[in-house]
Amino acid sequence: MRLDMTRRSDLAVRALWALGANEERIKGSELADLIDTTPAFLPQVLSPLVRRRWVDSTPGPNGGYLLAVDLDDVSLLDVIEAVEGPLDHDVCVLDGGHCTEVGHCAVHEAWTEARQQLYRRLDATPISRSNLRRDRN
Repeated sequence: MRLDMTRRSDLAVRALWALGANEERIKGSELADLIDTTPAFLPQVLSPLVRRRWVDSTPGPNGGYLLAVDLDDVSLLDVIEAVEGPLDHDVCVLDGGHCTEVGHCAVHEAWTEARQQLYRRLDATPISRSNLRRDRN
């Protein structure tokens, strides 16, 4: 597992914030502007959120995106896994393979504990209360 979020995960969180700040449907071009991305990239960001039914997507000239979930019910871990896929829980930090009970790497114990703490923290942090920077300079 990487210890940083990709741009898609960051944009997904920011899209949820933007949608959460509006009660009306937002056109794709407007939402792209709000989260500082292109309208062409927006579907890649929002597709996982639509599949999870966190965001309602309506196509057409009167369409757009609308938040369909309470942001208190969606954690940072939920969004990261929705966008990036399931996180690898047993990949060795040193060689990229899977650590085994016998012959595991030198940092296995510490890394496993740190990774579990990170997952718990991400899972316990709802999007509505996350302390990620909401503004980009």
